[in-house]
Amino acid sequence: MAAIERVADTAILFPGQGSHDADARGHVEHHAPSLLELCIDLVGEDPFPRAGESTRFAQPAIFLASLARWTASDIRRTPVAYAGHSLGEITALTAAGALVPEDALHIVVERGRLMSEAQAGGMIVVRADAEAAAELASATGTVVANDNGPGQVVLSGSERALAAVKPEAKERGIKARRLDVAGAFHSPLMRAAARGLRGVMADIPVHRPTAPVMCCATARPFHDVRAQLPLAVTSPVRWREVLDILDARGSRRFLDVGPGDVLSGLVRRTLPHAEIVEVGDALVA
Repeated sequence: MAAIERVADTAILFPGQGSHDADARGHVEHHAPSLLELCIDLVGEDPFPRAGESTRFAQPAIFLASLARWTASDIRRTPVAYAGHSLGEITALTAAGALVPEDALHIVVERGRLMSEAQAGGMIVVRADAEAAAELASATGTVVANDNGPGQVVLSGSERALAAVKPEAKERGIKARRLDVAGAFHSPLMRAAARGLRGVMADIPVHRPTAPVMCCATARPFHDVRAQLPLAVTSPVRWREVLDILDARGSRRFLDVGPGDVLSGLVRRTLPHAEIVEVGDALVA
């Protein structure tokens, strides 16, 4: 892939769970073979064949796929900032040098396992703005888990609470669709996973990043990685706000490393004026 020559006005984005690429494993095997071997050892098996079955397998597979694509991109200059959607925060911290890849992989594997073990409830995406979605959440006993962009908000909650969302949404003229995930991610129901992750983070070395890395729980740059990564498990993903802050900081181009193009779509939805670039594109001055 071509090296990107100008990244001074570019933000680098890494996706979270739900982003897939049919060629991901082969790409990882080529560009990050030692990490793949370590991952298989930590997980207990190759996560790629079972990535669609469980968070336990999906998270390490997506992390490795993103990191391999980043390694292959040959980008060596400093961007405006890095940002990752949920799981992608860990990839962003790795790309920025705050975490070494082996430590980051250990965090991801444990995060996926802990979140899988904390399975309870689920998630529903609603076609509403942030205010209307928050009112719907309040009326049904759910919480806002993801503010992804204008008209795309995800609610999390117990099965009982989720059962109330569709009829209430229909009354309000809001479209709602259940997501195929086995847990109320980014909600208080993930407290056990957050506690476990705090234990994992305690001994992980954290280095100064080469550029700011955005924290989705605060919509500001990370200032305490060990505390904020566990916090993210139970906190909303404030992605719309993250993009707005990056835009205000001078990001005019957004590079969605992938796999997939979910984040490119959310950038277009939130910042119609922004330029989307692909990993293989050469940015020229």
